[in-house]
Amino acid sequence: MTLPPPPLPVIALNRLAFGPRPGDAEALQREGLARWLDRQLAPGEPDDAAVERHLADARLRIRYAAAEGWAAMDEERTLASLDKPIEALWPLADNRKPMPGAERQMPRLEVAAATVIRAVHGQRQLREVMADFWHNHFNVNAAGDQTVAAALPVYDREVIRRHALGNFREFLEAVATSTAMLAYLNNRSSRAGIANENYARELFELHGLGRGAYLNALYNRWRDVPGAAKGEPAGYIDQDVYEAARAFTGWTVEDGAGLGGDVRLPATGRFTYVEAWHDNYQKRVLAREFDPFQAPMADGRRVLDLVADHPATARNLCAKLCRRLVCDEPPDALVVLAARVWTENRRKPDQIARVVRAIALSADFARSWGGKVKRPLELVASFARATGTDLTATNGLLGELDGSGQKLFGWPAPNGHPDIMDAWLGAAAMRRRWSLLLGLAENWWKTGAPDPARHFSGPVAAGPAVDHWQRVLFGRDPAPDVTAAILAGMKLGPDATLAPGSRDGDARLRRIAAFVAMAPPFHQR
Repeated sequence: MTLPPPPLPVIALNRLAFGPRPGDAEALQREGLARWLDRQLAPGEPDDAAVERHLADARLRIRYAAAEGWAAMDEERTLASLDKPIEALWPLADNRKPMPGAERQMPRLEVAAATVIRAVHGQRQLREVMADFWHNHFNVNAAGDQTVAAALPVYDREVIRRHALGNFREFLEAVATSTAMLAYLNNRSSRAGIANENYARELFELHGLGRGAYLNALYNRWRDVPGAAKGEPAGYIDQDVYEAARAFTGWTVEDGAGLGGDVRLPATGRFTYVEAWHDNYQKRVLAREFDPFQAPMADGRRVLDLVADHPATARNLCAKLCRRLVCDEPPDALVVLAARVWTENRRKPDQIARVVRAIALSADFARSWGGKVKRPLELVASFARATGTDLTATNGLLGELDGSGQKLFGWPAPNGHPDIMDAWLGAAAMRRRWSLLLGLAENWWKTGAPDPARHFSGPVAAGPAVDHWQRVLFGRDPAPDVTAAILAGMKLGPDATLAPGSRDGDARLRRIAAFVAMAPPFHQR
């Protein structure tokens, strides 16, 4: 099936938002993409009344059997952890009180449910898209670590969402001092003499310069790296990782650990710096000399400065942004453009927003339709938005997303969920995608079903009904072969009458919507 690309507003809303709602594309066409971007990128609180209402109304079930130390539990709970400070959540992580794993995992499930709700109902759609991007870029696995799970609401609220459109250098430090990242990449246990390299390596390889800037296969002495003699090395080698790890010793978490004698850290879960655990001697990172005995945290902050300002970081981050917002293999000229905007605005508080705007207004943005497919979260949100479904998140839906391969905040490796088409288009993956769509249409997980009466004011023939759902879901004129295939598969004549508001009519109209959404054009973006 080959269809022409949809109009620019439909392309924009599928890439810079979680898909258009009815009327959104027409509104964007009237307003213009530049003005829409200005509104979406403006600073301010991202949530709105609709999101707040859905977050307040959402319920997740928690159930577990009795065991030594706790009673049986089976109840529905609100998303109570979303606004809590780390001190209130820390008892879930500190092991001072026995509790079942289900209790320790509730913060992850609550943040996952809130993520789905915001993707479907949020007005600040571009911020939601960017929050999803950064959660993958600065990935932590809350499903595999109770400390990360407890810290996830704060990480989502105070780190990812607060900085998603801001300044990258400030973002880096927020991540480096977050309880979630300190636990996930083990820097909370890093001490002078036994520096843990996990965070430092991912800072270079994933968060900053990128794997393409790792030059250890070519050079094992820092002086040999091109540009090092001028203090401008082209990339990094293992020596840089080792030295950077030393720079971050003492960056830790208030977890009650002993400091010697009767002195202990508080048990709050907050970030803290312990001078006695820091390696204060001289260091060399990215060909820059660090004098010994600097001010508290100065060594680590200087590493963050060097990483944030390195040209390889601009290329790496801008290539990833172009890959997320445009296509799997973005044009080199677009990456160069984005990197220039990134570098020119590296001291601006809205650096990331300016780069996103430049990408979205580029000529390449509209020329590469079909170069991406929706990941399962995007598939769910875009179907709900297009059909006008008043969707809420439930345990069943979150479990189905887990099974689809996109376990929110549960990807085990530091690199985050894959962002290329091949990772999401295998035979098993497609079956799960189709199951997601049919389950949403038929309300398998009690998330709320589409209401055909919002789309059809009275009885409608089956053929025009299929055509209508194609216009709604594809954002362009219907394809006759899709109409014919769906009618044949459902054993419906094109003139068969379907009555919205009746049990049979609603069931068939919803199923038609799901079948249309299973066609390739709905999966593209």
